[in-house]
Amino acid sequence: MHFQRLKDLREDKDLRQEDVAEILGISQTVYSRYERGFQTIPVIHLLKLADYYKVSTDYILGRTNNSKPYAAR
Repeated sequence: MHFQRLKDLREDKDLRQEDVAEILGISQTVYSRYERGFQTIPVIHLLKLADYYKVSTDYILGRTNNSKPYAAR
């Protein structure tokens, strides 16, 4: 599920939930809900995390296992 990808990406960068929450401008509690699948991540936060981690949004959402973002058109 996508929330596991969020956790894996965060842990791969040795970040805490608080660090990612700060990047998004939200509380750690809200970000924790994203990671646990208790709250849907807004598109604006999804895009911001995809840019930050340099992966595609489809990768974060579990629609592909290819983490490379699509080429800009």
